[in-house]
Amino acid sequence: MQRLFSLLCVLCFVLPAYSQSNYAAVTGTVTDSQHLPIPAATVQLKALSMGAIRRVVTNEKGLFEAAGLLPDEYELSTAASGFVPTTRSLRLEVGQRLTIEITVNIESVTAQVDVTAQVDILRTTNATVGEVVEPQSIRELPLNGRMLIDLVLTVPGAHLGAGAQEGNKTGLYWRPGQRSAVTIGGNRPNANFFLLDGATNTDPTFNTQNLSPSPDAVKEFQVQTNSYTADIGGAGGGQINIVTHSGTNEYHGTVYEFFRNGALDASTFKSMGNKHLVQNNFGGSIGGPLARKNTFFFGNYEGMRHSRAVTNIETVPTEAEINGDFSQSGHNIYDLAAGRAPFSTNGRLNVIPPDRINRAAQHFLQTCLVRIWIWT
Repeated sequence: MQRLFSLLCVLCFVLPAYSQSNYAAVTGTVTDSQHLPIPAATVQLKALSMGAIRRVVTNEKGLFEAAGLLPDEYELSTAASGFVPTTRSLRLEVGQRLTIEITVNIESVTAQVDVTAQVDILRTTNATVGEVVEPQSIRELPLNGRMLIDLVLTVPGAHLGAGAQEGNKTGLYWRPGQRSAVTIGGNRPNANFFLLDGATNTDPTFNTQNLSPSPDAVKEFQVQTNSYTADIGGAGGGQINIVTHSGTNEYHGTVYEFFRNGALDASTFKSMGNKHLVQNNFGGSIGGPLARKNTFFFGNYEGMRHSRAVTNIETVPTEAEINGDFSQSGHNIYDLAAGRAPFSTNGRLNVIPPDRINRAAQHFLQTCLVRIWIWT
């Protein structure tokens, strides 16, 4: 009972958090044909995928604001006493601040104006420079390894970077499947800032991406490259703001597997004919309504199985070196027991005296052929 009460308290605090940067907002004015403000006009926004409705009323100056809107296709309708109702379509993107002007005509006869054209997106409230990677691009663009961060490279000013953010250096830096080495606007890869559904998704130690969501779980994301607003500027590089799916009034799902192997790969000299590779990306997603227009769900799972062979060429000692003669090796060897004096036997440099050789090690090298295989 105590856990249920705690969960309800958390939900009560989370739901009103409309200031998060993953939400969109619409502001504007409602005026008549003479550009005079119309107070007390009702402005309604209806999300087409979920059926959720937001209603606001203009003030005495004809101004209105609707904040906390999830990215979606919307139907905006306006109604005011004595004026013809209007309807138009909107597409709101992640983190967008849209300002529009709505003009309504005096009602002379019973009529309704439907505007079917899309409203031009003019960002007049801030000077942010960036791009939104839309759902169609996420669904259709090829992704080797299904790393969502690769789609950031489609944004102007973004380039492949290097360093710890590659995710394949040492054990200290390595976060399997979480690479985020992207240079945005000429900044270093560790200058980027990641957001996931409005929450910080940036590793504070190396400024890498904490969680790389599956492309099937992502609705769209925004990449800001310059002139950030105060609510999103978490670092000096690019601001990558990801929004996940939240379910709709219709059930939708995917099931997939992407397979890759080395059957048709070329074999390099170093690989010595060993080109073993098996890679499987598999998973699925499903979303829909729990209660129409009120509660929705979305779930996603993605797995990866990756097996490959790496061949290393190792140097084994020659017969002369096994017997202590390194005179032809091209390197000097030193006797640490004699204060790093060069080894010398019968006037020959780099030759170990026979009585200084470990017989067990010598026998092992003479009788065993060592092959080292490293599997990853």
